[in-house]
Amino acid sequence: MSVAIEIDGKRLQVEPGTSVLEAALQNGIYIPHLCHHPDLPDIGSCRLCIVEVEGEEGVQPACKLTVKEGMKVTTDSPRIAPLRKLAMELLLAAHPEDCSTCPKYGRCELQTLIQYMGVSATRMHTRVKGFAQNNKNPLYIHDMNRCVLCGRCVRACNDLRGVGVLQYNKKELETCVGTLHEMLLKDAGCRFCGACAEVCPTGTIRDIIEYSPIEKKDTLIPCQATCPVHTEVPRYVRYVKEGKYAEALAVVHEKLPFPECLGHVCAHPCEKKCRRGDVNDPVSIRNIKRYAAEHGSDELWKKNSKHLPATGKKVCVVGGGPAGMTAAYYLAKQGHDVTLKEAFPTLGGQMAYGIPSYRLPREVVAKEAGYLTDAGVHVETNCRVTDFVGLAKEYDAVLLALGTHKGVRLPMQGNDLPGVLVNSDFLYNAATGQETGMGKRVIVLGGGNVAFDCARTAKRLGAEEIHLACLEAREKMLADEEEITQAQEEGIQIHPAHTFEAIVGTDHAEGVKFCRVKSFTFDENRRAHIEKEENSEYVIGADTVIFATGQRTEITPEAGLELGRANSIAVKPGSLQTSVPGIYACGDAVYGTRTVVEAVGAGRAAASEIDIALGGDGDISEVLAPVEKLDPWIGKVEGFGDKARAEECFLCAKDRSDSFTPISKGIADGEICGEAGRCLQCDLRFQITGHRIWSDYIHEEKEGVQ
Repeated sequence: MSVAIEIDGKRLQVEPGTSVLEAALQNGIYIPHLCHHPDLPDIGSCRLCIVEVEGEEGVQPACKLTVKEGMKVTTDSPRIAPLRKLAMELLLAAHPEDCSTCPKYGRCELQTLIQYMGVSATRMHTRVKGFAQNNKNPLYIHDMNRCVLCGRCVRACNDLRGVGVLQYNKKELETCVGTLHEMLLKDAGCRFCGACAEVCPTGTIRDIIEYSPIEKKDTLIPCQATCPVHTEVPRYVRYVKEGKYAEALAVVHEKLPFPECLGHVCAHPCEKKCRRGDVNDPVSIRNIKRYAAEHGSDELWKKNSKHLPATGKKVCVVGGGPAGMTAAYYLAKQGHDVTLKEAFPTLGGQMAYGIPSYRLPREVVAKEAGYLTDAGVHVETNCRVTDFVGLAKEYDAVLLALGTHKGVRLPMQGNDLPGVLVNSDFLYNAATGQETGMGKRVIVLGGGNVAFDCARTAKRLGAEEIHLACLEAREKMLADEEEITQAQEEGIQIHPAHTFEAIVGTDHAEGVKFCRVKSFTFDENRRAHIEKEENSEYVIGADTVIFATGQRTEITPEAGLELGRANSIAVKPGSLQTSVPGIYACGDAVYGTRTVVEAVGAGRAAASEIDIALGGDGDISEVLAPVEKLDPWIGKVEGFGDKARAEECFLCAKDRSDSFTPISKGIADGEICGEAGRCLQCDLRFQITGHRIWSDYIHEEKEGVQ
């Protein structure tokens, strides 16, 4: 039953146990306050929210005053005004005067209060605290000169999060907030959750990285923002920590149709931006995703998976790689009649024919490709399409997701000699068990992941000597560090900072002439500038040379589509629509060879755009796992900041280099919970009630909010 009270003559019905301050704020009546926060226990220290209650002596802080039936409250009066002004002046006496020097300028609750009350500290004897700004902690700055001792950060750390790192300390005659014995946050047991910075009403505790309100979420949950499909990383990591693998898998499936494939080969840009990396090492996000995919039941996500009623619209997707598969999957779920035509014998594209099976097991690709037929996609393999314009007459929309399956031979002497191969053909033949044309001594030209796939595949096919050379210096090589290290462990010799001068030989490739590079840069127009070392030419002998210097889409102008740079399919700005109405394109065929997860993102974008063109709303989002209210209490974990990253388990070099058996076992069962527990849970911060300033309430009052 509600309680009837009156504030400034307004009759209100409020919940029992509510404070007078919250009752007023919830009903659009503003009472100045600073130490109060709706998520924290009140202490009444700032004395700004004082009010008078009819029949009671003196003034009382509204945040500590509980509503009672029939209570009549006055929020401003000749008695209240000078006392409130004095309280603010006392706060300002120990606060820096120049707000413009504070990074929180314009977003500071104290500043807005000063403006609202029209108060300054000129009557008071101001003092300078003289605290040095603490920039030694990762993620957060502590500038205690700006502290007004509202206590919000201490209560957030102790009462909201249960971590208990922050406390009140004495420094000579001043009281300040800090850790026990002024330890660094990492040493004190901080969980780096950001609650203290979130509730701080001034610029005292703040994020090291500055951001605008519109950039806040992307800045503070960078793993999710950096993921090309914006998977809710903290959410599924938390489920894995709790041992809820089906729920974790369902969260991943909300954005990724092929989580186990991505668990093996995702480029994991999320890990490069993970805020845990500023504390020690980033969370092993890709391996956590893989663990959820391997251990989680499909029942939950399949049960909640949406499938809209049939629209009567027909769509043809050409290309069964990750981009085309993704687009077909979501278009079918939107109710469209989707046919996918793939030139190769099985679906998967580069996942099945480009990425070697020691990195991505073929049974995993086949299993997740099966989700398409489950969704109602009609799959036609061994079906190469060349007449795209004619196809558009049969379907309401056509999507070209052709990929980049044509290897590039650099224009250099000897590039057409027998024994000179290209990456795409070599990897396809190796994947399908066909003759590759490889000899015993191999040189791979290129420094990206595909180049290392070629080199390591050659090793497994029996090559006795393998060299890999690239233009980039060692520290700038394009391949993942993991690929480079493992290749070296397998005996592959790497030659960074080398130009490819010529392939030598007469009737057959006999080696490559190289020149060492002194510097390799790009100008503002992305033109390469190479400075060679004088007299550094030399030849490495080989009977096989593999170009791994790029790939292109296998399409010609005769297809009737406008083509772009490097044989890509041109699309209209801000769209995936090609030059032919009704024909769309996405993935590598549009932007060049990139990663599998980017291809999935491109497929999602294509599905959404085509759905809109066919009369849908373009909303392909799904909620496949329960959306739960997060527990703000995370507690203290001893040594949290120093907890080491769990290492991925790999077969040793001698056991893996002669076999296509998968080389990675992921994270061990006994370590997965601990690794997921290293997550800072950056999303928890967004569960904290955002601060509102006085103008918000004044606006509501004018709008008639009661």
